[in-house]
Amino acid sequence: MKKALKIAIGITILVVFVGTIVYLYQKSQAKPVIFDTTNATVTNIVKKTVATGKVVPRKEIEIKPQVSGIISELYVEPGEKVRRGDMIAKVRIIPNMISLNEAESRVNRAKISLDDARQNYDRQKSLYDSRVIAIAELQTYEVALKTAREDLDAAENNLQLIREGITKTAGAASNTIIRATIEGMVLTVPVEVGNSVIESNTFNDGTTIATVADMGEMIFKGKVDESEVGKLHEGMELIMTVGAIDTEKFTAKLEHISPKGVEENGAIQFEIRAAVELKNNLFIRAGYSANADIVLEHRDSVLSVQESLVKYEGDTASVEVETGPQVFEKKVIKTGLSDGVNVEVLSGLTKKDKIKVQNAPAPGAEEKK
Repeated sequence: MKKALKIAIGITILVVFVGTIVYLYQKSQAKPVIFDTTNATVTNIVKKTVATGKVVPRKEIEIKPQVSGIISELYVEPGEKVRRGDMIAKVRIIPNMISLNEAESRVNRAKISLDDARQNYDRQKSLYDSRVIAIAELQTYEVALKTAREDLDAAENNLQLIREGITKTAGAASNTIIRATIEGMVLTVPVEVGNSVIESNTFNDGTTIATVADMGEMIFKGKVDESEVGKLHEGMELIMTVGAIDTEKFTAKLEHISPKGVEENGAIQFEIRAAVELKNNLFIRAGYSANADIVLEHRDSVLSVQESLVKYEGDTASVEVETGPQVFEKKVIKTGLSDGVNVEVLSGLTKKDKIKVQNAPAPGAEEKK
């Protein structure tokens, strides 16, 4: 009885040992690998570069005052449309006290001179009427009287100009009234009533009263990397996407490429400008950020494969093509234009060829883990 028990235990241990060996052997065997395949397809390949920038008006003018003073009235707000000559603001002049005092003194002296000239003329006129003096002598005093009147008018105009910035002979013209110099839309009014402003002159740009732009003519201003700028030329078409209107695309025509690059973040960038074709139902605001796709080259309806499947060795390009069930061999191909995702196949491949894609685990392998 004991002998039979020992035999049974021994057999059990042997079976367990053999089973363990078989299990470990099976686990150590490499899992079968199945390669996915794909075919070359006919598609359009477009090689393009992207320029980032913004949309701005072609004509954007800063309106500045011709006299220094304080803003007394504002007639416009941002968003309003104005015509050339429309009033933007009014400036109240703060006269210089020294100049004002000199002007007032000049008026007083001119009045004194006029009174003296009038008295002399009246005296000589009386003598002329009595036929004591000749007409030629009287004319001398008449000229002196007219000159004194002219001097008084000039002095009074100068005083009014210093006080108010306008003379009585100027009519409607006044440099205290700031007017629009172009027709367009008011973009900004960076001043308020009561702000001091400085006139525009040789030594100072002056204070900006308002910015007016023609919103009917917009351009795209962007930057292109030096590696791509050599492929651009004026007249190329751009497809522009505006960040705030991402559902619409706009067409633009390249009209300027800067001859000088500017270093930005370690790379040389060249500025470009393109005229934007606006759409009647969409309003583009000045300063919208935008991206422009510039088509450098394109191929229509050409045979292509994914560039990730192509292996490059020097000047040689190749893919692995299936010659039998899960049997692949290297095949040299000739490539053309690439857009970074797909590459044009000029020769060496057909649409029927099955190209190895990647390694994939055997069916059910995941469940067995």
